[in-house]
Amino acid sequence: LLSVHECLKWLDMQPSGSVVFLCFGSVGQFPAEQLKEIAIGLERSEEKFLWVVRSPPSEDKTNRFQTPPAPDLDSSWAPQVDVLNHGSVGGFVTHCGWNSVLEAVRAGVPMVGWPLYAEQKLNKLFLVEEMKLALPMDESTEGGFVKAAEIEKRVRGLMDSEEGKVIRERAQAKKEEAKQAVADGGSSIVALAKLVESWRKLE
Repeated sequence: LLSVHECLKWLDMQPSGSVVFLCFGSVGQFPAEQLKEIAIGLERSEEKFLWVVRSPPSEDKTNRFQTPPAPDLDSSWAPQVDVLNHGSVGGFVTHCGWNSVLEAVRAGVPMVGWPLYAEQKLNKLFLVEEMKLALPMDESTEGGFVKAAEIEKRVRGLMDSEEGKVIRERAQAKKEEAKQAVADGGSSIVALAKLVESWRKLE
């Protein structure tokens, strides 16, 4: 496993916008078979990647820290905000947890949405159909199993297609909008102030 410093140091050596970052949240886990498909799909895509890998579920607690095979760079944890804001990162394969979505939008990074549970499926629809900031991973098969070919297709599509280019441009535009929203007098600051004021009136 790589230390945080090694992870960012590796990113420093990569070309601008060339790395796909994969992270599925603090509790996102896949069975070993799915991890293998992800690894194969990434290798076939021929894109550079940083993949946060969590051990597959296991009854055997002695194996909980075993790392699955990966063809490039993997880590069991990465400083997500720092990674997303790194200049070498050009795409994000995400479980569509809302915190991750906000961090990606703030960093201007386009996404591939791969929801795992709960409201993440709704978040994916919002990102893909409404905001148009992500490509959808097709997880509609039984059990949500995604083949290597689909992973390769979506990663290539995000990084190397005209559709991916359009999404990347939209992501950069939304980054500026997000920056303005949290600046003094921005829409988020104003809305938060109004919310606090409404609470005070209830006292």
